Amino acid sequence: MKKYIQTLTTLSLMVATGVVIGQNTRFSDPDTVIKNEFWNNLYATGGTSFFCEKAFKKKGFMLQDGYIYPLSDIRTALDCGTSRQCEQDNRYRQIASDLHNMVPVKSRLEMKRQTVRYEQLDSHANSEDCGIKEQAGFFEPPERVKGDVARTMAYMVDTYGLPWLGRPPIFKDWNRQDPPDDTELSRHSKIAEVQGNENPFVTNPNRIERL
Repeated sequence: MKKYIQTLTTLSLMVATGVVIGQNTRFSDPDTVIKNEFWNNLYATGGTSFFCEKAFKKKGFMLQDGYIYPLSDIRTALDCGTSRQCEQDNRYRQIASDLHNMVPVKSRLEMKRQTVRYEQLDSHANSEDCGIKEQAGFFEPPERVKGDVARTMAYMVDTYGLPWLGRPPIFKDWNRQDPPDDTELSRHSKIAEVQGNENPFVTNPNRIERL
């Protein structure tokens, strides 16, 4: 009996260790991470906005840190209360500090995107100049970043136990249609170095099929 209990304990520790390795365990202060790691490290010399690929040299008032898995949905999933209340929740702070989920976006677009769900929309949906489609609370990203969105969504679902923000088959289709390109792989490599963990769905896109 004692040996059986020891075996269970060992297995539990192995599982727990696996979970820890797969998560952001280095950062848990969102504001500091956004300032020091996101803007002053990853995008210190500029870059391009995520959805519309507009080049920038530095953060301006038209640009902000955005989240592929919106923070409002993370708060809802964790049921941690208001924004201020969730800021006191260690679990929320860890998830909100995860650089794999952060992207530079146009401020106007991020405000519109906070309460939508991802979907593959029909040709009648409203389309913006950079290829974004919106319709009745649903959001379809441009073709060139659909795979990026899918792999980040899979990471957040698998790593933190969050619910899908859309139908899983849609994300799996986007992952197949838009495999990781040099831009995504380069960004992923930088984040993995800074944060200490990878997004396994970028390094092994086929993994999403098992979710």
